[in-house]
Amino acid sequence: MDTAGAYGGGKAGGAFDPQAFIQRPPVIVRAVCWLFSVIVMGCISAKGWYVSKADGYEYCVYNDDTNACNYGVGISVIAFVASIAFIAGEYLFEQMSSVKTRKHYVLADMGFSAFWAFLYFVGFCYLSNAWGKTETPPVGTANNMQGAIAFCFFSIFAWVACAFFAFQRFRMGADAAFAPAYEVEGAGSPGAFPAYPGAPDPQPAYSDPPFSQPHTGNVDYTAPTY
Repeated sequence: MDTAGAYGGGKAGGAFDPQAFIQRPPVIVRAVCWLFSVIVMGCISAKGWYVSKADGYEYCVYNDDTNACNYGVGISVIAFVASIAFIAGEYLFEQMSSVKTRKHYVLADMGFSAFWAFLYFVGFCYLSNAWGKTETPPVGTANNMQGAIAFCFFSIFAWVACAFFAFQRFRMGADAAFAPAYEVEGAGSPGAFPAYPGAPDPQPAYSDPPFSQPHTGNVDYTAPTY
């Protein structure tokens, strides 16, 4: 099946161009999502926990709320893995020969990206609220905690951009699926419907009428009298 242009992708089996691949906007934005997830994980994992001198237990810097640290690290770990998976999917997307497979990939990309943008929005609100209630954070932890909040905020727009590019692909595929026959390349002249196999020629070659042959003899066309 010829899938050239299906859901914004090239023809299946085409040559792979590394330079063109890394310059694609979806690939660039996905790499940004990967980078932001690494930063959030690094900020919280490095300075997000401290050991209390009173009881020796480990607490989260965000108002001693363990769930806040776990939430920030959790969504970032999944975002880290998902970003790598979707970058690999961008490479495999060109190799997908089935239009239905491409459609499923685009829908999965759009749904996951939109959902993770929402989770990062929740994380931004959650961490900001917990940090605002923190009275005396340990020395040297403020920059990391504020950095994690900031990059949670940036991640919202990065994942929204991924969902937007996926939506554009889906719309391209839907428009191609419902395009009129006269807009399909190679369908013939505008307004013409494609003929089914074995159909007669819509413009047959006309022959002379059978009674138009010239007469060789003298014929009397006078009406008989009674």
